[in-house]
Amino acid sequence: MARPRKRRPLRDRSVESELKFRVSGPRDHAKLRAMLRRRGAHLEGSYREENYRLNGPGKSTRQTTLRLRVLDGGPRGYLTAKGPARFEGRVKIREETEIAVSDAHATLDLMTQLGFRVAWSYPKRRAMWTLDGVAATLDVLEFGWFVELEGPAAVLPEMARSLGLDPGLALRESYSVLARTFLKSKKMAGVPVTPLSVQPLGAPPS
Repeated sequence: MARPRKRRPLRDRSVESELKFRVSGPRDHAKLRAMLRRRGAHLEGSYREENYRLNGPGKSTRQTTLRLRVLDGGPRGYLTAKGPARFEGRVKIREETEIAVSDAHATLDLMTQLGFRVAWSYPKRRAMWTLDGVAATLDVLEFGWFVELEGPAAVLPEMARSLGLDPGLALRESYSVLARTFLKSKKMAGVPVTPLSVQPLGAPPS
């Protein structure tokens, strides 16, 4: 009788819990930076990202958000898959699997060869702070200024209040959805949208 094959355990997925807020502009970011410094928060780093939202063949990405983030022009980046969101109050909770990639250019090329396509992209400037086990990021995108808090779901509302943010006003939409809405509004208004080329990210424009 054949011995049953031992099944490999599935890789553990992390759970991401976050609150995201839209703020009015650079003055709000300056106030938040000052509060974070006074409370002893640590600045982990500042960088820019190019975010590529990938759609898969068939229904493969219907329930999963797949995104490639390229840091500071590459070659380093992250490939992230996120499951459907659920909410506890205004705290968004999603399963997340993320891997670091040493060559984001090759990763993008590989994904396109496997049948994935870049649906849209958007840049982001980010400064990440950590305070009491919570990551507080100050983000600037083409469509606004934002603050994102990520950490244990139970502590996020109180952390938000302590920074002068109302948890009841947290956004439900992801940056990816906000970017898609913004790009659609530009197109409807007749504002040219730069076409995306899926050539290697560091290649000179053709």
